[in-house]
Amino acid sequence: MTVVNMRANEQHAPMTADDLERLPDDGRRYELVDGRLDVSPSPARKHSRIENRLGYLLTHLAPEEYEVLQGAGINFNADRTHHRIPDVLVRRDEDDETHLTRPPLLAIEVVSPESVLRDHHTKRREYAKFGIEAYWIVTPEDEKPGIVELRLADGEYREVQQVLGEDTFATEFPFPVKIVPQWLLASGPWRDRIGGEGD
Repeated sequence: MTVVNMRANEQHAPMTADDLERLPDDGRRYELVDGRLDVSPSPARKHSRIENRLGYLLTHLAPEEYEVLQGAGINFNADRTHHRIPDVLVRRDEDDETHLTRPPLLAIEVVSPESVLRDHHTKRREYAKFGIEAYWIVTPEDEKPGIVELRLADGEYREVQQVLGEDTFATEFPFPVKIVPQWLLASGPWRDRIGGEGD
């Protein structure tokens, strides 16, 4: 994780989400933590494959009043100095500004080698504090990819389930979803198999 202040001559002036629009479109992910830039490298192939397959599946399953987004930014405060971009999110289909300002129903992060601490600890705290009701952490292991489902209770996340490999992840929130983690990465007929046998 790289956290820097891009305003070298204004060390006390925090960056805002407006400043992110002036940064290069170079594939890296630019987020803000208390006005400081938090830069993640471009996602690896496995990471992108999982994001795309999750986006495809959730969009296919979502009722019409829901919206599934990849790479959408969320402003966590009115000053727009705390800005995060979940890999995938689900929200009710509502008009909003350029960046979301209300908690989505679900945020999903796909773990990469440099994001383990951020995804399992930092974002877990931030997303809970912001009021995101469900948080999934996806681990892209070649042999046994996994999904951890966390749900908000009394201001903190509680683990509901952890599913690996060929077992079926099933949840009713924010709408009924079944996922076989193996098919988030595996080659072959993933569209037919990702939701389990017969789906």
